[in-house]
Amino acid sequence: MRLRPTSARLATLLTLACCVACTPAAPPPTPTSAPPAPATTAAADAQAKPSAAANTTPQVFTAGAAPQQAATSCNGQLRKLTIGVAVAPPNVVHTSPFVARGLGLFAKHCIDANIVQFEGGLSQTSLTAVAQGAAMGPLNESAIGAGLKGKQVWGMAPKPPQAYMVGENIKTAADLKGKRLSAAGGGVGSFNWVMGREVLKTAGLTVDDVQFISQGTAGRLPGLVSGQLDGVALHPEDVFLAMKQKPGTHVLINLTELVPLYFFNAYGVSDDFLARDRALVRDAAAAMMEANRAIYQDKARVIPIMVEATEKPQDAVEFAYDALTKACIWSVNTGFKPDRTAWTVDLAVSNGDIPADKKPGFDQIVAKSLGDEALATIGGPTTINGCND
Repeated sequence: MRLRPTSARLATLLTLACCVACTPAAPPPTPTSAPPAPATTAAADAQAKPSAAANTTPQVFTAGAAPQQAATSCNGQLRKLTIGVAVAPPNVVHTSPFVARGLGLFAKHCIDANIVQFEGGLSQTSLTAVAQGAAMGPLNESAIGAGLKGKQVWGMAPKPPQAYMVGENIKTAADLKGKRLSAAGGGVGSFNWVMGREVLKTAGLTVDDVQFISQGTAGRLPGLVSGQLDGVALHPEDVFLAMKQKPGTHVLINLTELVPLYFFNAYGVSDDFLARDRALVRDAAAAMMEANRAIYQDKARVIPIMVEATEKPQDAVEFAYDALTKACIWSVNTGFKPDRTAWTVDLAVSNGDIPADKKPGFDQIVAKSLGDEALATIGGPTTINGCND
């Protein structure tokens, strides 16, 4: 079965999320030892899967700075907040919340952060957690355009950090015809599916010309190395490991070249959450802005946190760190620019991910004043090593 794009599918998912939003907020998820859930598509069931299927139960991260740090850095009452991360375990680019916790930056802002890892930023569980006001987490333009009542409050990584990696026998995008591509982290509409579609367009191909495989995000690298995937968007640390583990795999195109104005990752909250506790959202955004600045300025302290969070070898993490900082992937300010948001929305409309008559504007997507307030609390805008998003 090939996975096809439908705005109806996303709308259905968001209807569920928004319905949950009408119920009282659930307590933060707790760790579980349950086995991974089975793959959710017939395509995945019918084939040998590149890895274990996704575990759709959020995983709780407890390492890092303990709440007692607040005794020396917080002048008020400690507030609890659940922070969602788009991948389990996270990629290096997703480690900003872990750095904020590990360096005591959440505690400095009187926040006891509970970090929860989801299987894809557009997964049902992640969107539901944001929609119901139970978490501050990844929130993209398509979700808002499809009806989720929320706002982006901080652009963690405006630029896409990944490269589209392919097997040795793939020389051009045209060679992907008939091949198996990753749809990790949510199937249709997931980031890997969207990027795979964009790569196909460069050769005049469509999603009907290939087979997308729905899988857990942890299966991206093993799938390529084992030869069960022919194309997948990989983060820099996994690019490093892929070329090391299977010589001949190579970068077909870097996504910053393929879609230079695509908005990669923004954090958001529901409108109700923002109205209910604006100060908490502002302070959490400020803490993570400070974390991004620390990432650029204090490699020795942040690398151990990244290694622990990602569960990746240190050489791979350092490779990714160098690539990400050189390319200014992490924001140092709010991360928002209207032209980037507008371009990403236009792409979603042209692809049918957002209905044309429901196309949201920048102010419908971004709580700009909130981001500006958070930025002001840490000294205002700055530039670090030429990076100024």
